[in-house]
Amino acid sequence: MDAKRLAKIMKALSNENRLALYLEIAKQEESDFERPPCNVSEIVSMLRLSAPTISHHLKELSNADLIVTEKRGKYLVARINKETLAEVQGLLAGIEGSR
Repeated sequence: MDAKRLAKIMKALSNENRLALYLEIAKQEESDFERPPCNVSEIVSMLRLSAPTISHHLKELSNADLIVTEKRGKYLVARINKETLAEVQGLLAGIEGSR
């Protein structure tokens, strides 16, 4: 992973609301394997942010390749991009291992 891409990812997660949104998507995805990916309308009520604000943060997370979104009927669902997560985890583990 190059520095420019990592900076984009870190910038996306540096906003408190975006980080909370990302963690909520991850938590819902992890909590129940039988459930479909995270329904965005559920998150709006959980985080007490307006739909336009959530939409903006989802776009930023998606642009950083941290999440994948798709329409399912009238709902937008989001899930963690596991490839990006694995890359970041590997990079951070490499930093930790070099200490």
